[in-house]
Amino acid sequence: MKYIAGVDIGNSTTEVCIGHINDKGMLKFLSSASVDTTGTKGTTANVAGIKNALNIAMNKINKTSNDLSVIRINEAAPVIGDTAMETITETIITESTMIGHNPDTPAGAGIGKGYIYPIDDIEKLSNNKQYICLIPKHINYEEAANKLNILMKKYEITAIVIQSDEAVLTYNRLDKKVPIVDEVKYIDKIPIGMKAVVEVAPQGHTINKLSNPYGIASIFNLNADETKYVVPIAKSFVGSRSAIFIRTPKGSVKEQAIKAGELTIYGEKLIEKVQIDLGAKEVMKACNNVSPIIDVEGESGTNIGKMIDEIKKNMHKLTGNSNNVKIRDILAVDTMIPVDVKGALAGEVSMENAVGIAAMVKTEHLPMENIANMLQKDTGVYVKIAGVEAVMASLGALTTPGTKLPIAILDLGGGSTDAAILDESGTVKSVHLAGAGQLITMLINTELGLRDFTLAENIKRHPLAKVESLFHIRMENKEINFYGEPLSPKLFGKVVVLTDKAMIPINNNLTMEKIIEVRKSIKQKVFVDNAIRALTQIAPNGQLRNIPNIVLVGGSALDFEIPDMILHELSKHKIVSGRGNIRNCEGPRNAVATGLLMSYKG
Repeated sequence: MKYIAGVDIGNSTTEVCIGHINDKGMLKFLSSASVDTTGTKGTTANVAGIKNALNIAMNKINKTSNDLSVIRINEAAPVIGDTAMETITETIITESTMIGHNPDTPAGAGIGKGYIYPIDDIEKLSNNKQYICLIPKHINYEEAANKLNILMKKYEITAIVIQSDEAVLTYNRLDKKVPIVDEVKYIDKIPIGMKAVVEVAPQGHTINKLSNPYGIASIFNLNADETKYVVPIAKSFVGSRSAIFIRTPKGSVKEQAIKAGELTIYGEKLIEKVQIDLGAKEVMKACNNVSPIIDVEGESGTNIGKMIDEIKKNMHKLTGNSNNVKIRDILAVDTMIPVDVKGALAGEVSMENAVGIAAMVKTEHLPMENIANMLQKDTGVYVKIAGVEAVMASLGALTTPGTKLPIAILDLGGGSTDAAILDESGTVKSVHLAGAGQLITMLINTELGLRDFTLAENIKRHPLAKVESLFHIRMENKEINFYGEPLSPKLFGKVVVLTDKAMIPINNNLTMEKIIEVRKSIKQKVFVDNAIRALTQIAPNGQLRNIPNIVLVGGSALDFEIPDMILHELSKHKIVSGRGNIRNCEGPRNAVATGLLMSYKG
């Protein structure tokens, strides 16, 4: 009797399946385990996770790793996702600085124009100009209001900027009402004596003058060339309740632009060049024209060039491979990305068009041999590099009740989307494409401006709700849930992620509808479109209608909405798809590990 293990090294998880072969050569499945992948997929750092998963699975049958006769591991091609700006790496504005945020307590409404000075300096100035008054945090609202009421009898003060959050308290004590913006953290960095404008919108509204490039041009008498430089400022103001725009001395903020750059895609017979700023559609068109891809390079000195170089350098470092690392597939996705605005004083960003890219990096066979050698040395068990993921997943998918040959699978993982079709003669056609769950998380994090990868992962995995009172929430499917005990006051009015264990608040100004729109749009671009791309490459005669029913496997097949989105898209081609149930007990997980056992012979 032999105990054997199948090990599937994924980008996110490492899965193990344990079985034994009896004296008659019959295979029986015994146990399984799943752990987080340690290190980058396809590197020796994976060994720690493999050993952990093996120990868990063997403990379930009261055995140890020493009882194994052979460990079979899949070939693992690392997939790396990164983002390339479509136009420039940073938005930089000449001769201007600005503040455009949404403080919780702005006060008043309207527009105030004038020269900006601290409150203690204004009484030293002439009274024939308009002024905007700066109030640092060491001056409280009562003292500020008293000083302002005295100053306003002699000076024309059109607006107020406060460092603390006391706009309303100050506004209520003023004899003459003017718009007030507060919570300006870096008030000390505001250039003194410059011409500025403050805008505060009425409650329930957003600003309209400073969010319009021509509105800014009208206020400051800008010409056409100058107006184009304030477009990023106006864009960053869109949706804000308050904003400040300040003209700075000429030359104090320099303009610098870095090109998005050009991709060169090498195929077996063709070479295509494509500009990143043309968007994802043109990038993918070029990829399809040269397929299969041998390598990809980025233009030196550009954003995309830097990104491609970093991917290859990282893989050199991780694998220790002295040979050239080749990019064998890329997935490009149009998205939006928040870019820091140079000259901003409150962390403002401008939402810019971007292209999100996942790259599948293929190295020589040596890194997998390094994993096998290290694992064999650590466990004392013979380790065999046994098969391609998509092929093994097809075998594993056959253990799903109700399936038969021919069978097609979509393996929806963390780093790649794999497709394969296995016919009655045992012939397999498969494809391994870049782009999957990790790219979705990255794009959600980027496009929503979360700066929190864990929160982005939860938004990807779970539905949302709005906490409308301390006793009820409205879920994204419009259902209302009531609670007998009050919810935390910290959740009131917030959009939350409904995980299995808790409600996680999303602490920004995004609406639930906007977050859902972004989440679904990204899943459509990454998984649904990628699924069609993969299936088209393996379909008999290149026709989707020639594919039989499809079994969805892999961790992302557990997603609460991706399988339904894929089913809807494939139904247009009269193809039925559904989640697999590997060995009638694992759901869509463990297909590759199971297939590695099924492919074992003697």
